[in-house]
Amino acid sequence: MTNWFNVGRLVNTHGVRGEVRVLSNTDFGEERFAIGSQLKVASSPDEKGTLIQVKSHRKHKNFDLLTFEGYTNMNEVEEFKGKYMYVSEKQLSELGENEFYYHEIIGCQAIDEDGHSLGMIKEIIETGANDVWVVERKGKKDLLLPYIEDVIKEVNLNESIVKVHLLEGLDDV
Repeated sequence: MTNWFNVGRLVNTHGVRGEVRVLSNTDFGEERFAIGSQLKVASSPDEKGTLIQVKSHRKHKNFDLLTFEGYTNMNEVEEFKGKYMYVSEKQLSELGENEFYYHEIIGCQAIDEDGHSLGMIKEIIETGANDVWVVERKGKKDLLLPYIEDVIKEVNLNESIVKVHLLEGLDDV
């Protein structure tokens, strides 16, 4: 069985020639949305969905604008609105040291240097300087951890644990 990973959400059509507006959820937009890339459009990764091939890709404001082979007008892509785009596990590239896919980090337990649980990483926010890992905590506001060496000390994907050094001011409640 093939695993599928979310790379974006189709938020709307764009114009009348079959272009769609995608809110990207990947660090590798240029690779994922490259001309000829195979993607699945579906409501969930388990759904059969529709396999598509990227015909064109361009950036516009905060969105990726795509067209697909065989889809030439707005009415043909209207059904994709609100659905997600997935890439198959086979298409994932090898990453370098200290590089991770979102799906590897989201769901990991964040712990401090003393081994106390801080909560679970629920989201990754891309900023200009570095990514920010959002830790969901019970009874407290979310903890925002910048992905920098001073804060993220160790990532153990086998145990789904991220060891964190809380710099002064990061955990002000």
